[in-house]
Amino acid sequence: MEAFFVSAAAVAIGEIGDKTQLLAFILAARFRRPAPVIAGIFIATLFNHALAGMVGGWVRTHVDSNLLRWILGLSFLAIAAWALKADELDESESRPSSRHGVFLVTVMAFFLAEIGDKTQLATVALAARFDSLFAVVAGTTLGMLLADAPVVLAGGKASLRIPFKAVRYVSAALFAAIGAAVLAGFPR
Repeated sequence: MEAFFVSAAAVAIGEIGDKTQLLAFILAARFRRPAPVIAGIFIATLFNHALAGMVGGWVRTHVDSNLLRWILGLSFLAIAAWALKADELDESESRPSSRHGVFLVTVMAFFLAEIGDKTQLATVALAARFDSLFAVVAGTTLGMLLADAPVVLAGGKASLRIPFKAVRYVSAALFAAIGAAVLAGFPR
């Protein structure tokens, strides 16, 4: 259960203000069809984070545990630093094509936008840290939906009231705390 809750909290907080949350806002505003956008976010996240989780599981089984502790601890600290930087979508990411339908456009856009994103890298690190791939992927997927679904449902209105700077600091603190705990060897 710890893997599930830590994964969900880390990604939910880390996703606020992230470029994929901005993408959710753009898709919601453009298509005005929340159900297929949320379903697309779910499928894209599930596949992307399952792949990331498998990479993390491979790392956990093939890298010496002492070295892994240092890699994970430093990775979480790097993600904490990255969380302090505000994300922006570039012009090419803000105009998804609707030729393939709302659901498919959302799946493709989210899957691609999540590649190399801090929440994907956090999923790799969490899967390397925790033994349950299912719990990590379920948690990170839920965390993504907890952050993105309200933005889609509210059509972006709620996101205008969120203090993104404060959320970035909380997110950075959470990732830093996880990194420090891993480096300190807690829990074993």
